[in-house]
Amino acid sequence: MSQAPNFAMIGLGRMGANIVRRVSQAGINSVVYDLNSEAVAALGKEGAVTATDMADLAAKLATPRTVWVMVPAQVTDSTIAELSNHLTAGDTIIDGGNSYYKNDLVNAELLKAKGINFVDVGTSGGVYGLERGFSLMIGGDKKVVDSLEPIFKALAPGVEAAERTPGRSGAPTQAEFGYLHCGPVGSGHFVKMIHNGIEYGMMAAFAEGLAIFEAADEMTPAYDLNIPEITEVWRRGSVVASWLLDLTAQALHESSELAEYSSEVSDSGEGRWTVQAAIEAGVPAHVLSASLYARFASRNNDEFANRVLSAMRYKFGGHNEKPSPKNPQGK
Repeated sequence: MSQAPNFAMIGLGRMGANIVRRVSQAGINSVVYDLNSEAVAALGKEGAVTATDMADLAAKLATPRTVWVMVPAQVTDSTIAELSNHLTAGDTIIDGGNSYYKNDLVNAELLKAKGINFVDVGTSGGVYGLERGFSLMIGGDKKVVDSLEPIFKALAPGVEAAERTPGRSGAPTQAEFGYLHCGPVGSGHFVKMIHNGIEYGMMAAFAEGLAIFEAADEMTPAYDLNIPEITEVWRRGSVVASWLLDLTAQALHESSELAEYSSEVSDSGEGRWTVQAAIEAGVPAHVLSASLYARFASRNNDEFANRVLSAMRYKFGGHNEKPSPKNPQGK
């Protein structure tokens, strides 16, 4: 009879399910649980051990257990608290979601009282992680993190994912494999938080630049620019070449006007937390904060402020703002 697995996943969304699939390619079998029974059944058909609830999940794991939690940030803390009731001393909970790093400190202390280890893993790779691997930023006790290295190495992209940085020699470091023990509890999510803040800025820069191209046919002189082809040429040898540009070029090739996409852009928390951290540290973060505010503006959160501006212009100078063609009623 084969030995029971000691790795489990709670939360089988696009990333959680693909983490299970990727570790299985390295011979690591998993017990899986999600509120969505169809997601559980799908992975069961692929060979994972299925669980009906957290108690069942814990019962099906060999000790010491390792349980990765990959659920929305708003239910992460409650999930960890409930899960801890079914684990024992020596077990480990990994929070792989986009949690606030200060919450990690609270969760680690609560679990420490039960003898349960806590590791935070900032996880980047999105829906492409199964194929490309996941970039992992890890926080926690070194001894505990070291014991989990087979999992992290199975998930990471590997040394071959990128050319070695000039000047590096000898055996590749953790980071060159695509995972890094950043420091104590909370440091993994802190590094991922800043990563996502930078991502906001990079995305905003591409979006603003391409928007100028889109408006260029109304400038003097007028240029009728092929934006999909511009992004395509930038992918080859340009200093702005990147995976974000690759994805942008793909989207524009599929739909040059992007008409099927919303003009409202959400923010999932990390951008706000990055700006908060910058304020706490007293570090200027002009681009990152502006990119966050641009997302607020995309959701018309500046509509009242703009009406106030229009009113002031009228009151002091008699400038009667005319409704725009996109908003003929001026609302």
